[in-house]
Order: sequence, then C-alpha cells, then structure tokens
Amino acid sequence: MMNPKAISKQTLLRLPSYLSYLKSLPEHGCENVSATMIASALGLNDVQVRKDLACVSKKGRPKLGYVTEELISDIESFLGYDDLNDAIIIGAGRLGGALLSYEGFNEYGLNIVAAFDVDESKIGTEICGKKVLDISKIKELCKRMKIRIGIITVPGHSAQKVCDILVDSGIFAIWNFAPVHLKVPDNILVQQENMAASLAVLSAHLAESIKKNEI
Repeated sequence: MMNPKAISKQTLLRLPSYLSYLKSLPEHGCENVSATMIASALGLNDVQVRKDLACVSKKGRPKLGYVTEELISDIESFLGYDDLNDAIIIGAGRLGGALLSYEGFNEYGLNIVAAFDVDESKIGTEICGKKVLDISKIKELCKRMKIRIGIITVPGHSAQKVCDILVDSGIFAIWNFAPVHLKVPDNILVQQENMAASLAVLSAHLAESIKKNEI
C-alpha cells in the first residue's frame, strides 16, 4: 500500500466518492465489487478507478474484483478514518457554527473539540456542547490536547493572522474556508475550500446548459 503523500491529490479527492458508493450498496447480494462497477456508477474511467484502488488495496482479484467490506475497510484505513483526530475551529460565526453542529465528522476521523473567537458576546457560550473560547487560549489548548488540525472560518482579512497563530501553536494541518491564499511554512498542509470558485463553476455550467436548451 502506498503512502498517502505518494499519490496524487486527484486520487485522494476521488477516494471518498468510492467509499460513499460502496457504503450505499446493499449489505446482501453485493459481496464483491469491481473497478468497472464503481466507474460505471460514478461516471468515471474504469482504468483510472482501477489505478486508484490499487493504491489503497492489494486484495483485488481478476474477474472477482474486491470483497466489498474489505475494500471499505482498506479505503477508510488509507484515509485515516480509523484514527480520530482532534481539531479546533477559529471563527464561531454561522459557518463555524454549522461545522460544529455537523455530527458526521467523526465518521471521517475528525473530532472538533472547541471553537475560538474574538467576539466577547460569543466567548463563553456553547455551540452543540462545544465551548467557544477566547482566541488567546489557542496555544494553551493545542499544547495541552496535542491538537494538530485547525479549521479557519473567519473573514478573509483576519485569516492570515489566525493562520500564523495556528502555526505557532503547533498545528500541522489547516482546513481554510476563508477566501484568501494563506502563506505557511513548507511543512504545513493547507486544504483550501473556495466556495466562490465552486459556485463559479456551477454557474458557468448552468449558463451553458441553459444556452444549449434554448438553441
């Protein structure tokens, strides 16, 4: 099995889709699954799917494919879902609150333990049982709980400052929802969630689809 760092980002992005599909299959009557079957269901190239699966599991057999439950286990293990990683959120506004309220992160190995903010009206409150703390407490909590993941949901103008605090506090991975590019040391991983870019792609495809239907 390959190291996650050794495979492409595109492969990593496809693996959760494979996992969701596999988990949607009926428990009875679908004991085995093939790359061709997955590719057909998800509208992907079967050669690409076969290569992706080879990165995470060596248990595929000619003409039989993979045992469904074994492949699910291998993908979850490869993605680190077996290990629960504690994380913190900086920015307890609507987006931060929504992420704190989502109960499904544990299935993906993520456990949000606390939120931080600078707004005094939010500090000391709780969101879904998670305490909102003063941003000055980040380093203390990260050190005490060995937090390695930080989630940024602050406005763009505050994001870099927050990022610097996280890096200084020992954070290794940052999930950034702010609409700015963060400058970090080479050893820090940043996953950018650009909702504006995603909306732009959606809008462009919608406009093209409407245009074709009008012709």
